[in-house]
Amino acid sequence: MRAVAGRAPFVNLQAQCRIRFRRRGLVTAGLVASALFAFGACSSEGPEGGGGGDIPANTVDYVVFAWNDLGMHCLNPTYDAAVILPPYNTVWAQVIKRGNPPEIVTAGLTVEYSIVGNTYSYGKTDAYGGDFAQFWDNAQALFGVTLAHDKGLNLEDPGISNGLSGTMVLKGDHFQVNGIPLVPVSDAGAWNPYQVMEITVRQNNAVVAQTRATVPTSDEIDCAKCHGAADPFGDILTKHDQLHGTNLVGQKPVLCANGVCHTSPALGQAGAGADGYLSQAIHGAHADRNAACMDCHPGTVTQCSRSIDHTAADGNCTTCHGSMQQVASSIESGQRVPWVNEPTCASSTCHTGVSEVGSQGNLYRNTTGHHGIYCTACHDSPHAMFPSREASDNYQPVQYQDSDKTIGSCGVCHSSSRGQGAGGDFVETHGGTGGRPNACRVCHTVVSANTADWPHAYTWKAR
Repeated sequence: MRAVAGRAPFVNLQAQCRIRFRRRGLVTAGLVASALFAFGACSSEGPEGGGGGDIPANTVDYVVFAWNDLGMHCLNPTYDAAVILPPYNTVWAQVIKRGNPPEIVTAGLTVEYSIVGNTYSYGKTDAYGGDFAQFWDNAQALFGVTLAHDKGLNLEDPGISNGLSGTMVLKGDHFQVNGIPLVPVSDAGAWNPYQVMEITVRQNNAVVAQTRATVPTSDEIDCAKCHGAADPFGDILTKHDQLHGTNLVGQKPVLCANGVCHTSPALGQAGAGADGYLSQAIHGAHADRNAACMDCHPGTVTQCSRSIDHTAADGNCTTCHGSMQQVASSIESGQRVPWVNEPTCASSTCHTGVSEVGSQGNLYRNTTGHHGIYCTACHDSPHAMFPSREASDNYQPVQYQDSDKTIGSCGVCHSSSRGQGAGGDFVETHGGTGGRPNACRVCHTVVSANTADWPHAYTWKAR
C-alpha cells in the first residue's frame, strides 16, 4: 500500500485527531494491524461515546441507499407513430443497520417511495412535443395490455403495476420498484429530466430511515435533426417503408422492437428478431449519417452522462461504449447483446487491477462487493457516479457523510469507526494538501486487520 501525495483516495476516511507525527514514514500494510490500536486512542467519538466521528450518519441506527438502475431512462415524447421505449423507471434500495459489524436488513421492513412534486403522468405535455397520455391510450396496441392511468408496465413482475408512489418489493438482498411511469414534467408543469424520489423505511410503522434519489427520465430524443420537426416519428416510418418495402405508416402506432422484425432486451425480449436487434439496426443505420450519441441518448440539454469524473462535453460515450459502428458491428458479430453485455469498470484502462472490480462478470449495476453491498450503493447509478454534476444525485453522500464524494466514510455503516470526517486539523496537515502528507489517513479508523475485508482492499488508484 502506498501513499499518493495530492488527493486522498477516500477523503472521508481522513482522521481529525490533533496529532503531529514527528516521523514521516509511511504506514505499510504489514503495520496496519498494530497501527489501528494506536489510532483508536484518539477517536472522535459520537454523541453516545461509541465512536463514529462527526458525520451525520452517526446520529441514526439505519441508513438506506437507493439508486436508479440505469442512470437515465429514455422515453418517447409521443406514442402515436414510431415508438422505441415506454415511460419506465426502476429504483433499487438497500437498508443497512449500523453496528459493529453492520448488517444488510430485509426482514420486518417496509420501504415506501414517492416522487417529490409529481403525482401523475397522464395528460402532461412538454416543449419537446410530449403528449404522454398517448402511452396509456395506445398501450393495448403497442404492448398488448390495458393500463389504468398513471400505472406502468412491469416486465419483471407483470402482475404488479406501479404508480408514482407506493411500496417497493423485496428482492433477496434489496428492495425494488419496477416500471414507474414517470415523465419529465412536474405537477407544476416544469420540465426536469432529473426527478427526485423520496424513500421511507418503516419498521412496525415507525420511520427508521429516509433518503432521496434521482429518478432520471428524458424525452429529449432529437429525431427532428434529420426527420423534420413537424412529425419526426411519422417520417421515420415513411422512410422505413421507402427503404424496406414495409407498410408501417398504415399500421400506426408501431413498436419498433415488436418482437418479430426487431427485438430489444430492454423490453424483456430474448434473442434477436428476424432483422436483428433494434440497437444494431439504429446504431448501424446512423453511423454514417452525421448523428451523435446525444441526439438519441438524451441529450444536449439533459446530458445524461453527468458523473464529473467520467463525462465530457460530448458525454464521453465512446470511451466506454465505442463508436456507433463498433456498437452495431459487435452486436452483428455476436460479441455483444444490447443491454445485456455492457462495458465494465475494468473494460478499459481506467480501473484495471482494482480488487473486486469486474470480478463477478455482472453488469456494474448488478454487482456487489464489501460483504454484499451493491457497488451502486456507494458509487451511485451508471452515468451518475459520485460526484455528479446534478446536485440531486449527490444527496445521499452529503446526507450521510457531509461530502459529495463516493461514500467512503466507514462510519456511515460501521458504528465503531473512528476519526472519519471531511475536514479538520489532521487533514489540513497530513491529508495531502498540507505540507506533511502521509498514509495515516488511509487507515485511521477502526477496521479489520484483514485488508481483503476493506472496500476494494485499498487497491484503487488515486484520481
